[in-house]
Amino acid sequence: MNRRTLMLGASALGLAAFAGGAVYVTRQRSAEAEAAAATEPPADSALLIRPHSPVLGPADAKVTLVEFFDPSCEACRAFHPVLKQIREAFPNDVRIVLRYTTFHEGSDEAVRILEAARRQDLFEPVLDALLEEQPGWAVHGEPALDIAWEIAEGAGMDIDQGQTDRLFPGMTAVLKQDAADVKALGISQTPTFFLNGRKLVNLSLDSLMTEVRVAATGAP
Repeated sequence: MNRRTLMLGASALGLAAFAGGAVYVTRQRSAEAEAAAATEPPADSALLIRPHSPVLGPADAKVTLVEFFDPSCEACRAFHPVLKQIREAFPNDVRIVLRYTTFHEGSDEAVRILEAARRQDLFEPVLDALLEEQPGWAVHGEPALDIAWEIAEGAGMDIDQGQTDRLFPGMTAVLKQDAADVKALGISQTPTFFLNGRKLVNLSLDSLMTEVRVAATGAP
């Protein structure tokens, strides 16, 4: 075996060891995060849910899932179909509370569109449309809010009335309150979920459904 072969073998072993170590560290950090979340007391319910917060599902449901979401967030778009599946699977047992988390440029205007739609009893169809067609308007750095308004109109919204309602002082108050609660809870990414007051960590699309199923039925 020549010197070059020995060096290549050693390099390969080094890379394998490094990769194995990286996987171990990642798993260890995930386990530590889950353990920390499990021992944390539930979040202050007053910070999680406000009287103005949109609620999807029965108000008296035994399970409450709070999502801090950004209308421009790609991950929030990916989780949205799972939330619909959760509501379909547990129509009487789960309510979903939405909190606005405007981390992306233009998201505050998207929230105003949603709140204007809510005044027309069109919150959910406009939310569905904005998230489904998010790639067309939520361009990072150059959000196309005129397209977002057009999408809302396509979902049935009277955008002339919506443009007037977007200036309603109550919408600014909603944005400010949600921003204050996001800061108080230390939320740094979207989506962030709380299940019956407990923050969920290391979530996947599948594990979110599992967590809610356990809370709703006691079975995985």
